[in-house]
Amino acid sequence: MDADEIFGDSRSVSLPTRSAVYVWGYNQSGQAGRNGKERNLRIPKQLPPELFGCPAGINSRWLDIACGREHTAAVASDGSLFTWGANEFGQLGDGTEKGRKQPKKVKQLQTEFVISVSCGAHCTAAIAEPHENDGTMVTRRLWVWGQNQLIRQVSCGAVHVVALSEDGLLQAWGYNEYGQLGRGVTCEGRQGARVISAYAKFLDEAPELVKIIQVSCGEYHTAAISENGEVYTWGLGSMGQLGHCSLQSGDKELLPRRVVALDGIFIKDVACGGVHTCAVTEKGALYAWGGGQAGQLGLGPQNGFFSCVPNESEMLLRNVPALVIPTGVQLVACGHSHTLISTRDGRIHGWGYNSYGQAANEKSTYAWYPSPVDWCVGEVRKLAAGGGHSAVLTDACSLKELCEFRLADHVTLANVSEIEDVASRTGSDALARLCERLRVHLLDGGDFDYEDDDDGKT
Repeated sequence: MDADEIFGDSRSVSLPTRSAVYVWGYNQSGQAGRNGKERNLRIPKQLPPELFGCPAGINSRWLDIACGREHTAAVASDGSLFTWGANEFGQLGDGTEKGRKQPKKVKQLQTEFVISVSCGAHCTAAIAEPHENDGTMVTRRLWVWGQNQLIRQVSCGAVHVVALSEDGLLQAWGYNEYGQLGRGVTCEGRQGARVISAYAKFLDEAPELVKIIQVSCGEYHTAAISENGEVYTWGLGSMGQLGHCSLQSGDKELLPRRVVALDGIFIKDVACGGVHTCAVTEKGALYAWGGGQAGQLGLGPQNGFFSCVPNESEMLLRNVPALVIPTGVQLVACGHSHTLISTRDGRIHGWGYNSYGQAANEKSTYAWYPSPVDWCVGEVRKLAAGGGHSAVLTDACSLKELCEFRLADHVTLANVSEIEDVASRTGSDALARLCERLRVHLLDGGDFDYEDDDDGKT
């Protein structure tokens, strides 16, 4: 997410006629928004408006969505924030430590208009402004709650935070045992916020100040994009997640350092997982590097991986960027051990750890290569990936898309074949794929609970 998206006036952006939120994957803590007995959900489920306290059939609209390790958060078009899932560290923001399997509005932010939301492993953060103002300059505020009061909106990892300002400066705070705060040193204990003021563009020259337009945090590493499309990484690099051929401080990089393997390639988006990193170019190519033990790089189980450590070439990691998809990628999101992309033709693909169905259609523990998971109706606007679950926010901006949304809302065991036939004849490819996947799921002996019959309470 770039600075304009984070700090810009999103109220002035024209909203779609309707949006939909789909969630799937690991559901032990209810992070997929369902009370059912299933622990893993291999078919994305559109969460009905009733779950959010809206009347059935309302044209619900959404601004943002984010996944933590086992919780989920979404921002409605009226600025309301909803959270659900695990809550052992208070990450749902309801003043308790009791988990919840249904979305609920965060009451403490009812006087605020939430602009965007981000989830760390066990924490949540939101950028918001007051609903009411006196006409003077609006004050944007960062709200943080959960474990260690740490966040990941602007972006954060397991125990550190990096926030991006409008003028391209990064502030980092939290823990710094692996140099993930980019200060040139490691230190014990929680550290206060400080601007990152030095970026190593060339190793034989003094570090300089760089204007940053986007930042993403992995578990213990950080990546950022400069205004010139260059990628800088720092923090823990023991699994190759920094993208450097060698590291300057053992298994760590203590100052932001440019990824020279991407020289001459303009990067527009970067995303960090637990121990891997992905970058999308201006032309839609996807590069990946870092740990690939679960297939999260999308390069296969053994495909030219090599290690930072001599004589350990059998390790499934890669410490320089590798081209995964040559063209057409629009969005990328990295979970702890899986990766999601959306392409310019509206398709969604995933790969990596797939034990709960979060990365691929197949019932396999690992998806080693990009696999389709696009059963979501509407235009993809936001991807989110957590520890073991995934989420997609889609928009409907045309009459055709609204009709597809309506049909998808009412798919049942009795009418799935009829709706699939209508979708195929009208060119509604995503809806047809959704129906096909539902039929395959039934033939495989899966439970059919796509449409809930108890007022959205399952």
